[in-house]
Amino acid sequence: MRNVFIFHGTEGYPRENWFPWLKEQLESRNCKVFVPQFPSPPGEPASIAEWFKVLKDYEQYIDANTILIGHSLGGVFILRLLEKFQHPVKAAVLVGTPIGVRPILNYGRDSSFSGFNFNWPAIKIKAENFIVYHSDNDPYVSLGNGEKLAKELGVDLTFVPNAGHFNAKAGYTQFPDLLEKLQDIIDL
Repeated sequence: MRNVFIFHGTEGYPRENWFPWLKEQLESRNCKVFVPQFPSPPGEPASIAEWFKVLKDYEQYIDANTILIGHSLGGVFILRLLEKFQHPVKAAVLVGTPIGVRPILNYGRDSSFSGFNFNWPAIKIKAENFIVYHSDNDPYVSLGNGEKLAKELGVDLTFVPNAGHFNAKAGYTQFPDLLEKLQDIIDL
């Protein structure tokens, strides 16, 4: 059994977007899936310290076979986790993740979460596989973020035209392409 985490973004919650669908799909493939609720008050910056506190309850489920999936600010959280981890994880998936390339609609709020200076050498060695998704019409996080993120991680950008922010508003209540990529990793 492989453990998988799905981290929501700003003002997000576990039952939004494609998260419930992906959870169900992965559980049917013998994965244990966690979708924690992090504090993210509307209109206010999320606190990374509070997110780390929430994750303490799940630390025993994160090991070298774990897959981490982050949407938007959840992707930033994954990058911060990888900087801190003493061991690598199986995979890190970053979907519509802001890393400081403007325009970012909520730049100040996202920046106050953890800043946008990342220790790329430390991050790169903390996951066996990286997958980066981004679109050209994301109203919150510009494409330059996905391009730079993929470059820093040394992977190809999975570019999906007209996918918006990969959320329900953009029609993303399912994410078959991601499931297909995850299946390849689960089978390893």
